[in-house]
Amino acid sequence: MRKLIFSLFTLLIPMAIWAQDWKGLKEEALANKEFAKSPTVVLLDSTSVEVSELGSGKFVIRKVIMINDEKGALDNRVIKFDYDPLTAYAEFADMKIYHPDGTVDELDVKKACDYAAPARAIYWGARQIMMEPGMLQPGDVIDYTIDKKGFTYALLLAGGDDDRFVPPMRGEFYDIVPFWVEQPTVKKVYRVSVPKSKDVQYEFFQGDCQSSVKFDGDRRVYTFWVDDAVPFQGEANMVDRFDVAPKLMLSSTPKWIDKSLWFNKVNEDYGSFNPTPEAQKKVDELLKGKTDEMERIAILTHWVADNMRYSGISMGKGEGYTLHNTQTNFTDRAGVCKDKAALLISMLRMAGFEAYPAMTMAGSRIEQIPADHFNHCVAVVKLSNGQYIPLDPTWVPYSRELWSSAEQQQNYLPGLPEGSDLLLTPVSAPENHYFKVDAKTQLSANGTLTGDLTIRAEGQSDAAVRRPFLQGFAGNEFNSIESELKRIAPQARLISYTCPDAKDYQKGPVMLKIKFEIPDYATVADGVMICRPATLGNMYAGVKSFLHTDTSKETRKYGFKDSCSRLIELKETMTLPQGYTWDGASDAQQNLDIDSDVADFKSAISSNRNTLNMDVTLSLGKRVYEAADWSDYRKAVDAYKNLADSEFVFIKK
Repeated sequence: MRKLIFSLFTLLIPMAIWAQDWKGLKEEALANKEFAKSPTVVLLDSTSVEVSELGSGKFVIRKVIMINDEKGALDNRVIKFDYDPLTAYAEFADMKIYHPDGTVDELDVKKACDYAAPARAIYWGARQIMMEPGMLQPGDVIDYTIDKKGFTYALLLAGGDDDRFVPPMRGEFYDIVPFWVEQPTVKKVYRVSVPKSKDVQYEFFQGDCQSSVKFDGDRRVYTFWVDDAVPFQGEANMVDRFDVAPKLMLSSTPKWIDKSLWFNKVNEDYGSFNPTPEAQKKVDELLKGKTDEMERIAILTHWVADNMRYSGISMGKGEGYTLHNTQTNFTDRAGVCKDKAALLISMLRMAGFEAYPAMTMAGSRIEQIPADHFNHCVAVVKLSNGQYIPLDPTWVPYSRELWSSAEQQQNYLPGLPEGSDLLLTPVSAPENHYFKVDAKTQLSANGTLTGDLTIRAEGQSDAAVRRPFLQGFAGNEFNSIESELKRIAPQARLISYTCPDAKDYQKGPVMLKIKFEIPDYATVADGVMICRPATLGNMYAGVKSFLHTDTSKETRKYGFKDSCSRLIELKETMTLPQGYTWDGASDAQQNLDIDSDVADFKSAISSNRNTLNMDVTLSLGKRVYEAADWSDYRKAVDAYKNLADSEFVFIKK
């Protein structure tokens, strides 16, 4: 992380340069040959915030956009701004269009539209305000201002009209400001004025900015800006943009432990986890005769995960930090992550455990500056040895895990009575998510391939294999499994299958046995047959997300992600027609041993008369990788891809 660059000279620069006059910025944009190539150039992107003693903010958001060509005109035909009415109010204050001939159109902002924002799964009433500038031409400049009050995250619906604009942690202010841009930007500015009584800590990450701090009566004014910003160039499979692109984080909360203590208190005071007779009866029923600590925790976690539907409908107070109570959650059996976590905590407490809520960020890193970069709620439970472990009933329906390993290497903050610092979920070893296929196949002289596959899987891989037997797929298992076979070849047919205890996922790792037939699988010519081992096909593509990783570039600038750590083991014995043998027995490319700290690949392929034996292993060690891991990861994944794309030639001797 690079620290802020402070400039005392900036204290002397009038605010009008970036707050009002953009004509000088236009001259700068026109003089920049690279900016001239862009359909749109943002001359000024300015946010000014005045923070009250209660922690709420009055925002003035101003944007000045220059249109360079017809595409830029189309891209800006509607100006949109999102806000959440539970915590904020926003409206267009003014909008003007400056034309190259010197004329100015002042639009009537009373004609702005305010619509429900597009939503999926969570329907809490988010809104979008929209203005249509009218027909734009190259050379036009749009200058608009939006007034907003409130705070930046949809956290809590409080009582009273203006109370909803006060952050839940009353008196505290924070903001997370992306400083990357989507279009070339001549000047981007963030200015915040806070009472001198508030100490605000801040840091600028992944880049440089200019900044100033000055006093204005009984207030302290912080200003941060960058000049001539160019669009951030990401990479395929990159970690979250917040983890690599320029951003500013500010917070008046001293440490994460303060947030942890507050989070604990707000829910205990509200009574989020108070027991109810109905829920207690269910807990007693589920745990009857169960004495093992982890078994009891697993039973309750999976019951909540499987029996509470994910559906976010606003139910008033409790759409954020305050979790809905046991009565609501146990009765409705529907809610979002925090509701599922709350019900699990309640049931764990009724079973005699210490359990508490925790906040996390699914998808990106959380910094040490206590700005609330959270989008997900989970639970923690205290074991008899004093250790806390995380549980996530949202991400583990019909999964053998208690904490989804698709969330490994993820920060979380428990709301403990003694307080907690930020914690990090550990890496889950690849062998915890194995996907093993053992095949016995026979290739006939007419090119038909028949065989038996035995698939064993655990962890995240288990969930992928077991899915056809559970949830909405149940009852259509045959077609679901056959569709996986058709990933090997579209003409594949499923003859039969067995999957003991398919629905009882807690009993043990899944084992699926398949009998199949693929007519015309091999290309047949005079004395030659061409095909590949069936196990190299793309069955259960969800387990093999690495196949979609673009490995064409030799180096990477940023860290990257995969879906989960995992271990792939493919074993196949293919019996060939009498007299045929593999033509590549001496090909060294078919026998590799790539070993590294983050990814391994091994292949051993041999033939014995009319039998081909293949043994392939790919081990991927993490979910989140550093850029320095790319070379080793790429070698292992490319080795697998190259083998999977290989055609095996069999010659009749």
